[in-house]
Amino acid sequence: MNGSEVLDIAREAIWLVLQMSGPIMLVGLTVGLGIALLQALTQVQEMTLVFVPKIVAIFIALLVFMPLMGALLGGFMTHVADRVSAM
Repeated sequence: MNGSEVLDIAREAIWLVLQMSGPIMLVGLTVGLGIALLQALTQVQEMTLVFVPKIVAIFIALLVFMPLMGALLGGFMTHVADRVSAM
């Protein structure tokens, strides 16, 4: 395996990490913005109010997106194994 093939696999791995973490990060961002807006509207400035809903939302998003994440990771591993065995 030469350097360009290693760089291709690394680039694909970085893209895979972005695909897998993107939906979870968007859920966290959306819930955080919603709670921040609610806090601004009600003038309740409790710092711990953000954490529990965000943790619950991220946990639910992980459960929902776990099949997609597993399929992406399995496909990537199959692709890498095929490239290694083709050498």
